[in-house]
Amino acid sequence: MSGLVLKLGPGERVLVNGAVIENGERRGRFSILTPGAKILRLRDALHPEEATTPVRRVCYAAQLVLSGDAEPEAVRLQLLRGIEQLSQALTDPDSRSRLDMATAAVIEGRHYQALKALRSLLPREDRLLAAATP
Repeated sequence: MSGLVLKLGPGERVLVNGAVIENGERRGRFSILTPGAKILRLRDALHPEEATTPVRRVCYAAQLVLSGDAEPEAVRLQLLRGIEQLSQALTDPDSRSRLDMATAAVIEGRHYQALKALRSLLPREDRLLAAATP
């Protein structure tokens, strides 16, 4: 059996093809067998008003594909441009590696992996923005 395996904590929510599903009181494990299903863990979701920084804006674009609110083809160029712009600012080897992973994931249509790689840059961006603020 292949497909995506979701492991959810008690009360955790996930968006599947536009429907919010909430896990019960115990940990749960679900296999999503339908190829192309739109899936987003709500704990990973950004609200539109939170997309106020460069990394968050690119994460939000990837999230729109996962939630089914945007078609992958419509957002692909925006994602790739955003990642390229981030690569000009985040030049350390670890950031570059994560941005390379995100780029490859977008090109291959693996938007969850792209979001995961981009979200790993959020703490770094927060530190850089905090250091730049007097």
